[in-house]
Amino acid sequence: MKILVTGGCGFIGSHIVDLLIENGHEVVVLDNLSTGNKENLNEKAKFYEKDIRMNLSKIFEEEKFDVVIHEAAQINVRSSMENPINDAEINILGSLNLIELSKKFNVKKFIYASSGGAMYGDPEKIPCDEEHKINPLSPYGFSKGAVEWYIVNSGLKFCVLRYSNVYGPRQDPKGEAGVISIFIDNMLEGKKCFINGNGEQTRDFVYVEDVAKANLIALEKEGYFNIGTGEEISVNNLFEGIKKVVGKGEKENRDEIKGEVSRISLDVSKAERELGWKAEVKIEDGLRRTVEYFKK
Repeated sequence: MKILVTGGCGFIGSHIVDLLIENGHEVVVLDNLSTGNKENLNEKAKFYEKDIRMNLSKIFEEEKFDVVIHEAAQINVRSSMENPINDAEINILGSLNLIELSKKFNVKKFIYASSGGAMYGDPEKIPCDEEHKINPLSPYGFSKGAVEWYIVNSGLKFCVLRYSNVYGPRQDPKGEAGVISIFIDNMLEGKKCFINGNGEQTRDFVYVEDVAKANLIALEKEGYFNIGTGEEISVNNLFEGIKKVVGKGEKENRDEIKGEVSRISLDVSKAERELGWKAEVKIEDGLRRTVEYFKK
């Protein structure tokens, strides 16, 4: 298949590109490099340095994509609170641009990277399944839910993957999102790790290679699916786990951030049942691999 991956120079997108190429697909990457890194780009992928908000009609007309995998996004909860217009322009209008182009140029399948953690808000039950009401606590979470609505009502064949907290090699430790990469980087550099609030907030951490595999399976499937591990880990326990691998680490607590979810883990039984997908990399192994990557 000929597949467009938006955000294909980014953390998650580049892993998806690698796996698609490994499996014989022809891949085109579209990335504005605002957070993506060209060093992540697979040399066998064709590359366009473009923004998803641009007029991309010529690219869609010439390339004739079979599938669009849409990973490009503004992913920072804090930024979405401070600048909701920018968040909406990228995440909603940029996505809508891709959806309309996909309809116009007969794309056969649209795969969307959504966010379970941000969309469900503070869930009424844990782990949280796909039928849970959408209750975002931030503009970022709302934007993900809005784009899902547009996709479902677009007439396109689609597969929506609602990620939990993804981590692993290539995650930007200098960004605002991605607590694992930030903690590892700080520990290796001998800096303090700052924990928002009391550190008892929980997350469901899923390794990036497992997420890439879910996208590969999604080429042949339809519907919407949680992609996580179903396990809750507190930020305090995460800190101790990383400290154990790195061999050192100091922490300091600071004020909690408005818009952040206090507890979340995703029920992934639907993905196991209908996709035949299950996260394979345990957190201990994933942390070890990620620390090894950052040491290089």
